[in-house]
Amino acid sequence: MNSQKILVTAALPYANGPIHLGHLAGAYLPADIYTRYQRLKGREVLFLCGSDEHGVPITITADKEGITPQQVVDRYHEQNKAAFLRFGMNFDVYSRTSLPLHHDTAREFLVDFHARGILKERQERQFYDGKAKMFLPDRYVEGICPVCASPDARGDQCEKCGSYLNPGDLLQPRSKITGETPVFRETAHLYFPLGNYQQRLEEYIRVRDKRDGWKENVLNYCQSWFREGLQDRAVTRDLDWGVRIPLAGYEQKVLYVWFDAVLGYISAAKEWANGRGRPDEWKQYWLNGSTKYVAFIGKDNVVFHCIVFPAMLMAWNDGHDEQYVLPENVPANEFLNFEGQKFSKSRGWGIDVQDFLVKYPPDPLRYYLASALPEYRDSDFYWKEFQSKNNNELADILGNFINRSVAFTAKNFDSIVPKRGPLNDLDKSILEILRKTPVTAGRFYESYRLRDGLLDVMNLARAANKYFNDSQPWVTAKTDRARCSTTLNISLQIVRSLAVLMEPVIPFSSAAIFKQLNLTSEGAIGSWDSAGELLVPEGQRLNKPEILFAKIEDDMIEQELHSLGAGSMPGLHSGSPAKENTASPRISVDDLRKVDLRVARIVECEKVEKSRKLLRLQVVLGDERRQVLAGIAEHYTPESLIGKNVVVVANLEPARLMGHESQGMLLAASDQNGKLVIITTGDDVQPGSVVR
Repeated sequence: MNSQKILVTAALPYANGPIHLGHLAGAYLPADIYTRYQRLKGREVLFLCGSDEHGVPITITADKEGITPQQVVDRYHEQNKAAFLRFGMNFDVYSRTSLPLHHDTAREFLVDFHARGILKERQERQFYDGKAKMFLPDRYVEGICPVCASPDARGDQCEKCGSYLNPGDLLQPRSKITGETPVFRETAHLYFPLGNYQQRLEEYIRVRDKRDGWKENVLNYCQSWFREGLQDRAVTRDLDWGVRIPLAGYEQKVLYVWFDAVLGYISAAKEWANGRGRPDEWKQYWLNGSTKYVAFIGKDNVVFHCIVFPAMLMAWNDGHDEQYVLPENVPANEFLNFEGQKFSKSRGWGIDVQDFLVKYPPDPLRYYLASALPEYRDSDFYWKEFQSKNNNELADILGNFINRSVAFTAKNFDSIVPKRGPLNDLDKSILEILRKTPVTAGRFYESYRLRDGLLDVMNLARAANKYFNDSQPWVTAKTDRARCSTTLNISLQIVRSLAVLMEPVIPFSSAAIFKQLNLTSEGAIGSWDSAGELLVPEGQRLNKPEILFAKIEDDMIEQELHSLGAGSMPGLHSGSPAKENTASPRISVDDLRKVDLRVARIVECEKVEKSRKLLRLQVVLGDERRQVLAGIAEHYTPESLIGKNVVVVANLEPARLMGHESQGMLLAASDQNGKLVIITTGDDVQPGSVVR
């Protein structure tokens, strides 16, 4: 494994606005933690990202501001690149899809597919603005929503009722450019036959899951697409901004952004290689069958990275000797919300990364987000929790142990690392924990369980504090100098190990720890595996101890909460989930009556194979027996559920999860820490009873 090359990509952020904290937790921080860990393991890693700079939203922003699309993407590319840098992202290159190199790469794929007859041409009707003399993309058509009668529905979606639309569905359509009524005209477009690759894609995902353990949420998203059947996707569109089509009759069209954006990972690797003066070096990663390719994304990008992009690479590989590697894993995260609500640019709800880092250093944010990553379900950023993680964990646990160890050595041994003498039981116990932690935490990181990996390392810091307290060096400094010397030597060894093991999460603080230890060379700092060893040399002179993590005062957090309270989002209180979710649409009594809630008794229960959180329940509703799958395996054992009366949604459409049909949904409540508690009734309520 050490000789294997690892290719890591993080989803290209759209250059139409600044990145916010939800973006960091979705794709970027997980990718950075994983990359830093793999580099500490001594593996060759290429970490790629960049700006996605084409598409209709950018042209709409440009039209609104009276500037060019290039000016829009230039602004947000530089802003986001700077924010990522301040946050500590260690990309090998941060590219952009407006570069000529990317346009050439995307056109190479298009021309190849066209020449080999893969693409299909279709004639279709599309709205045309005669005054502007242009075909109108869906978002350039507005009108009355046929569902809710909103007068400002777009050609792709009505924001008022959420209905997905086609431009032809709108009543009284009008051009966003001129306000004129558009007319339908015939236009030709090229389509990629995605459905032709469905069988191969299903087998590809099955093999990769068996080999590298894909996340359950990713598998479920893919299966839902496969059940519906993959359809042809338009590759070209009528738009001025994007990658121009070098084919006869298509000169005024551009590539659809879904096609060119994913190829940005390949052009980014080419830019990286060119920057090193070795233009073919990118092939050692992309065209190397032994490369492990891991694509970090948010859940809204699953279809493009698990289905569309692999299909495009399969299509290329079918016609060439040089074979692109397909993702070995796509560990997509769920969404991070903000104080119980979704991030919303239009409502001013949330905080951008660049604004956050003006007020607070990056490592406390990295630590908090890493501890709350939405790996299996949506999670939340709460200001009070951010303060608590910084003050109670970074400062009081990790920082406290490091400061005590270095400061006590400075006071009692003139900042010289003392000798380590014979070991007692306390010493042996903490050194055994030290030896095991790189192994156990490493297993979590290898399987993309980053929260668990961080918790494992922090448990070492907790154990180290206990070791320091139980050893009482402030007493032995006066009564048993040799014993005190051994305690501090071991404590300083643990300080170095924590600096190594925490580097993927808090790299700036890790560097500060090494500085206090006066360890600067790569050999002295050590690799991930060396964190289980005792490498701080006796006689080493330490630098001056410094406080690593400043406490965040209550008034700072109150100011943050107060500023949000002025932002039209009621229900906010004390960093806990909002009591009233005002973002949820109200429903009528008639809507509520459509939901058939019934009491069901669990008669059988077992874990679903290969799933960390699914249980398969056999339940009885009166005279009817059903199978229900519930994501509660991390909170309940199968044995503890048998015989319980629970509440289920009885008229839900059946769904397939992990190859099993679920014929209902179990109701449960979730607290702010993600603990699930199922809704139960007394034993005197008969199964099948209606819940009113």
